[in-house]
Amino acid sequence: MARTTAALVLLASVVACAVPRATPADPGGSSVAGTAPAVPVAEARKLLGTLQVAVRGTLDGYDRDTKFPHWKTMSGSCNVREEVLKRAGVDVEVNEDCAPVSGSWRSAYDGETWQKPSDVDVDHLVPLAHAWVSGAKSWDQARREQFANDLTRPQLLVVTDNVNQEKGDKAPDQWKPPQVSFWCGYATDWIVVKAGYGLSITVPERTALSSMLDHCR
Repeated sequence: MARTTAALVLLASVVACAVPRATPADPGGSSVAGTAPAVPVAEARKLLGTLQVAVRGTLDGYDRDTKFPHWKTMSGSCNVREEVLKRAGVDVEVNEDCAPVSGSWRSAYDGETWQKPSDVDVDHLVPLAHAWVSGAKSWDQARREQFANDLTRPQLLVVTDNVNQEKGDKAPDQWKPPQVSFWCGYATDWIVVKAGYGLSITVPERTALSSMLDHCR
């Protein structure tokens, strides 16, 4: 409990003074292509040290759709997924149902740029199944829904669809973005999301995150 409280206190302080996200494409990478990492690397390392280390749980009882209701309606016919596509893209146009029909999206995972909404996915940075085995199994439904639709933390990003499928439900010790320049932002944002929700990490996961933070500059 003390470790979790310390993580939340530290997270609140670092987010308050986090570097503003930039607009131009940043080769250093972060959760949304063209933005700065969620917090400075020194603060990310501090947060990493506060995360609870535990063995991953099992997927018993997990169901993606029922346990983590996602793409919550924002207003009218617009949902969270559509909001992410709009805010992450350039010159995005939507139809009468609020679904993007054109635009341009750059995937931070591989650096590719796409013009068709069908070529990209809105990814949960910390996968829903991974959250389940890291502590979310014990949450109530409202908290899991919040996690699956979080527009505040760096949890939702637009990426190349087949790269997202390769990632699946893997943690950083099992999968890393093919674009190495994004490792800094990926690790930083992963830590911020896990700290924000009090999710645990494994020893291999902690080692992988620490190594990825070495790519920050």
